[in-house]
Amino acid sequence: MKIAKQILILFLLVLFTTHAVEAQFAQKKSIRLAVAGATHGHISFILGRKDKGDFILTGVYEPNNELALSLSKKYGFNPNLIYNDLGKMLDEIKPEAVVAFGSVYEHLAVVEACAPRGIDVMVEKPLATNVEHANRMVQLVNKYHIKLLTDYETSWYPTTAKSFQLVNDSSFVGKLKKVVIHDGHQGPKEIGCDKVFLDWLTDPIQNGGGALIDFGCYGANLMTGLMQGQKPLSVTAVTRQFKPEVYPKVDDEATIIVSYPDAQCIIQASWNWPFNRKDMEIYGDSGYIITIDKANLRLRNRIKPVEKSIFVTAKDINVYEDPFSYFYDVLKGKITMKPYDLYALDNNIMVVKILEAARESAKTGKTVWLK
Repeated sequence: MKIAKQILILFLLVLFTTHAVEAQFAQKKSIRLAVAGATHGHISFILGRKDKGDFILTGVYEPNNELALSLSKKYGFNPNLIYNDLGKMLDEIKPEAVVAFGSVYEHLAVVEACAPRGIDVMVEKPLATNVEHANRMVQLVNKYHIKLLTDYETSWYPTTAKSFQLVNDSSFVGKLKKVVIHDGHQGPKEIGCDKVFLDWLTDPIQNGGGALIDFGCYGANLMTGLMQGQKPLSVTAVTRQFKPEVYPKVDDEATIIVSYPDAQCIIQASWNWPFNRKDMEIYGDSGYIITIDKANLRLRNRIKPVEKSIFVTAKDINVYEDPFSYFYDVLKGKITMKPYDLYALDNNIMVVKILEAARESAKTGKTVWLK
């Protein structure tokens, strides 16, 4: 009886130790995450995200205290995590990573605060409002050796991953010739974006423009990825204000033509579509791929001349449908990004260059040649 009792105690001790070690390991693998800015409508992506044990929310920087408190109540995080001083938050809680959900213009300030502290950053699209800001971010990344990612919704789409595979891995369309990309919706006010989001989204400084920036960035990002980082020759753009009474300071319609030595991209960015859309048409010299939405594709080439419709899920193609899981795996060294990958810095520097050239072209009525 005594021996049996000793064995039981030993078993319980081993079991307790094993659970303690597992808990310690689980705690070690979690990354301390802070939020910098909360005025972006996509803030729900992180605050409303189901806990996966990969990140621990340690702080939320937002100068608008009323907004911060309402988000705390809505998403159930402790109001003690709220800070109105970014530097103070970073120094006190010492996060390992930061996600930025303020205005595009504010991205630089976030990187300037995080880089010297060795904190990795992911911003919402696009990276910056202008090339000057983007170049400053590159300097900071290179000096302090941090990671800087840019998140786009279309990066999560199974159809995006499948299209890239068909173009780059199997040459389904042959030599790439033309890509037409449609992005946008009825307009941020029309779809119900809240006032704090609208205030900067429709500001030419804080957002860098209107639909041209808000949705033109998707096309520039995707085309840079499809072209594997190749630099365009020129950018030509036309913008319109179809609703000046709603958006008096910025464009609500933009068409951008990005020219390469052997290919062309037409980006149609709009706050005037009759419905939400994020789709693209990829044409080569022997076939085409048309993405209808995040799961449906239409395909045709010379080998299979009858058009085929396919349904694609994340189980069918290697794609992260959660950008924060992707961010986590990059930080943990499980993913090594190529320079032209959709989240990567080099790709998104090119995006800013294309958008700045488009803005200049629309202003002057002339094609802008990229040196």
